[in-house]
Order: sequence, then C-alpha cells, then structure tokens
Amino acid sequence: MLTPHLLHIALEIFSGALVGFTLGLVGGGGSILAVPLMVYLVGVPNAHIAIGTSALAVAVNALVGLAQHARNKTVKWRCAGIFACCGVGGALLGASLGKAVDGKHLLLLFAILMVGVGILMVRGRHNTGCPGASCNRHNAPKVMAYGLGTGLLSGFFGIGGGFLIVPGLMASTSMPILNAVGTSLVAVAAFGFSTTFSYMLSGYIDWQLAGLFIIGGAIGCSLGTKAARALAGSTGRLTTVFACIIFTVAAYMIWQSIHQF
Repeated sequence: MLTPHLLHIALEIFSGALVGFTLGLVGGGGSILAVPLMVYLVGVPNAHIAIGTSALAVAVNALVGLAQHARNKTVKWRCAGIFACCGVGGALLGASLGKAVDGKHLLLLFAILMVGVGILMVRGRHNTGCPGASCNRHNAPKVMAYGLGTGLLSGFFGIGGGFLIVPGLMASTSMPILNAVGTSLVAVAAFGFSTTFSYMLSGYIDWQLAGLFIIGGAIGCSLGTKAARALAGSTGRLTTVFACIIFTVAAYMIWQSIHQF
C-alpha cells in the first residue's frame, strides 16, 4: 500500500510524464500542462513557484525531445537558431514583468491566450505546409519578429512557449507542423532556461519537484515523439490534436481561476 509520501511522488512523476508526452507530441504544452498540474494536482501553493519549477522541468525535457526529433531529421536548425536567439531577450523581459502580476490573474490571462491560439490552429488545420520550407533573407525578419514576440509572452506567462512557437514557425516559414514541432523544441528549451534563471534569482524553484518532473518527462517525451510521427501522416490530424489539448486545458484553467476569485 502506498504511503501518502510515495503517492505524492508518484503523482509528481506521472504529471511529468504527461508533460513530456505532450512536448514530444506537439512541441508545446509543457508548462501549459505543468503549471496547472503542479498547482491543482500536486498541490504547490504558490503559482510563481509552480511557474518557475515548470520552466526548468520543461526546458530539460525539451532537450530530450529535441534529441529524438533530430534523429528523425524533423528539425530546421537555422530557423530554430534565429527564432530562439531573438526570443531569449524577450523571455527575460517577460519574466520580469510576469512576476509583478498576481499569480491567479496570470493563470487566467494565460488561459485566454491559449483559446485564441487554439482557434487559429483549427482554422488552419488543413494547411499541410511546405516540406522544403527554410529560413532565408526574405522571411528572416518575420521569423525574428515572431521569435521576439513569442519570447516576451513565454517569459511573461512562465511557459516554454511551444504552443506559441509552433504556430509562429508555421506562420513565418510555411513549414509543416511536424517540422515546426521538432524545431520549436530548441526555442522551448532556450525560453525555459531563460525563465528559470529569472525565477531562480527570486527563489521560485522547487528543485526536488523539478527533478521528479524531469524523470517522468523523459519517459513521456519518448512516447510522444513516436505518436507525433504516426499522426503526421494524416492531413490535419496532428494540428487538430494540438488544438484540442489547448482548448481542454484552457477551459479547466479558466474554470479554476473563476472559482478562486
């Protein structure tokens, strides 16, 4: 029989596995899932600690997922580098602004943003993209602008940013979603570590919880990457799954936020 302590550890590892699976599957959802799981399931009392800890766990798990996508040759490295470099500065600025906002209000704003992103993804689900898409001198300014804006939002909401980066990469380069998922993980890791650094300086990291999330996430990420490759063969299916995850988590977060006011 599990003791309360062991049960709590099991919940933390299970939560990490869910986060990792979503990262591997759609390149996003790490912090979008990690923050509410830490707050509502694991029971972290401080939303800012949940945000800072999730940023670290997601960043590490993003690197695990990136290694697998790299082996499958679904990463556009030039685009990843440009997007991530432009976004890191925005993430640091956004994190400083986010810590000044009440945690409950932050989660509600985050959920509303997710709904908007989900709607855009559903509307464009039949756009398969161009497999040969890349970053060049013609679209580089657009990629840089999306990177900066996404980084700012990522840091402000304390998220890895995958749910913002994937649509941003698709919009700025016209690459297919499977390539956007793999490429996004470079920026997810960069944004996550930037946010982690800022929150660490303020003492908002639970290191033990982060470690357990990372262990579970490594397992989930491997399974998620395999599922992404299988779903990518069907037009619009991976994008639809992406949007459904956004809507489900956003609805839950909005309900919880309204309930707490």
